[in-house]
Amino acid sequence: MAGVSAVGRRHRYVGPAELLTAVRPGAEGRIVRSAEDLHAWLAGRDKAELAEPFTFVVGLDGLLRLAPRRSEHVACAGGTEVLGAGEIGFGRAAGSWVVAEVSNQSTGYCPHLDSWDAVARALDLAGIDRPAGFTHAVVFRRCASCREIGIVREGDFVCVFCGSDLPAQWNVTA
Repeated sequence: MAGVSAVGRRHRYVGPAELLTAVRPGAEGRIVRSAEDLHAWLAGRDKAELAEPFTFVVGLDGLLRLAPRRSEHVACAGGTEVLGAGEIGFGRAAGSWVVAEVSNQSTGYCPHLDSWDAVARALDLAGIDRPAGFTHAVVFRRCASCREIGIVREGDFVCVFCGSDLPAQWNVTA
C-alpha cells in the first residue's frame, strides 16, 4: 500500500499553500521523549493554555511533538510528512500528566483513523498514560467530483461542497 511504512501510514501536508509560510527553522513543535519532557513543557504553559488541547504531530521518527493550540500542524512538523496529527489535551491523575482527550483533527494533514497506532506508540514510548483510542475521531475524505477535502459527519458520506457521494475508503492524498 502506497504511503504505508513499517511504522505507519505517512501523511503529507494537504492544506492551504499559504500556511506553509508558518514553517520556519526552529519553529517545530517541542519533542516529547518522556513524561519528564511533557512535565517541563507543560510547566511553561499558563492556566488558560492548559485548559485547551494542544496541536500535536507524530514525526516519521515516531516521536510526539507539541505546540500551542493555534499553531499550524505543518509548522509543528517542520513541513515534513507525519505519522499522526491532531489535538491533544492533558489532565492530572495520581500526580502525573495523562492524556485526557486526543483527536486526529488536523485539516492540514487529514490523517486516517489508523494514525492512532502511531499516536499510541509515541505516547507509550514517552511513558504517558493514554486512552485506548481517539476520544474524538474525525473521518476525512476527498470528493472525487470537486476535489475538496471534507469531514464526514454522522456517517453521512456526502460532500458539503458539491453534494456528491464521498468514497467509503480514505483517499485524501489521491
